[in-house]
Amino acid sequence: MILKEDKLKASDGVKVLMISRDAGILQEGSDVQKRMAEYGALAEELHIVVFNQASNVKSQTLKVGGNAWAYPTNSRNKWFYIHDAYVVAKQIIATRYSLLATRWLVTTQDPFETGIVGWLVARKHHLPLQLQIHTDLFSPYFARESALNKIRVRIAQFLIPRASGIRVVSDRIKKSLVSRFKFHDSRITVLPIFVDVQKIKDTPIKIDLRKKYPQFDFIALMASRFTREKNIPMKISAMAEVVKKHPKAGLVIVGNGPEEQKLKLLATRYSLLSHVVFEPWTDDLASYYKTADVFVLTSNYEGYGRTPIEAEAAGCPVIMTDVGIAGEIIKHGENGLVVPIGDTQALADAVMSVIDEKVIVRAVPPEQQTKEAYLAKCRVSWESALNS
Repeated sequence: MILKEDKLKASDGVKVLMISRDAGILQEGSDVQKRMAEYGALAEELHIVVFNQASNVKSQTLKVGGNAWAYPTNSRNKWFYIHDAYVVAKQIIATRYSLLATRWLVTTQDPFETGIVGWLVARKHHLPLQLQIHTDLFSPYFARESALNKIRVRIAQFLIPRASGIRVVSDRIKKSLVSRFKFHDSRITVLPIFVDVQKIKDTPIKIDLRKKYPQFDFIALMASRFTREKNIPMKISAMAEVVKKHPKAGLVIVGNGPEEQKLKLLATRYSLLSHVVFEPWTDDLASYYKTADVFVLTSNYEGYGRTPIEAEAAGCPVIMTDVGIAGEIIKHGENGLVVPIGDTQALADAVMSVIDEKVIVRAVPPEQQTKEAYLAKCRVSWESALNS
């Protein structure tokens, strides 16, 4: 479906209720809050219910844009998120409903906890429901990670067939849904997270990793949350093999998260303290991409994988596990190398092949998509759910 330009205006009576677990929406001036303001411009009104605990935000309503508002649940703890979000959402519908508003759409950040809230609201008020899927939830590694993820898979299996429309972030997830649920792929919109490729290209180098760590003649870079699904131990273990042949190779890991101490202990156990450097998260990753020799992603599963896109935009080739955009955007032997999930030796061999120049991989910046085109596709996904 192609929308005419006038269909993208906020004056056509579409009101959107979004259920989100991203507390960054409540942070004044944050990137995600700015993104919500841009989404708000696509509708007559955008109302965002945000899971949060009462100690974090005291306000009841926060204006995030000209016609976009956020409503924190202010829950006692996470076990009340679903109940409190449902109560807030019902109040919004009751307050903002008007016969002049031609259409309402409920959209949720995931097909799990926020999806439950969205489905309950949509069912009560007979509204169309769009589910957003940002992770490869039917990867076997997702369910294996925790008992909670097993429950989430069951929830998703219940909710997905009941959705009016689904937005996914990669073709990999779309193919998984089509094969599993046997419904027509027209119900699914593929819309990755927006990456400003030109901004990354134009960002000047402020931190040069080669100058900061002159002891390394080859630098592999990782940047992510320190969580189990990212499988950073795979890269640390592979590094133990790499330095046997290349003693001046180094690994810089940028990030934070609950697995940090375990990762540092692992580096110590492998006697890699002189080869592995941990740095706190920074918003200036462009400088890191531009001064590293290769970017590495070792996740067990990904919905998309924004950091490989950013690395390619900065001119840094990528080695990654076969997840997310691997094979779709990062193509083995062309603009990167793709290795099997969890295969430490294959990863070590891939890194050494790049160091030894046995395999030449060059970063290919992805095609630049304008913010206007991206937002238009977002609106198309809303229209698809509304018209289903």
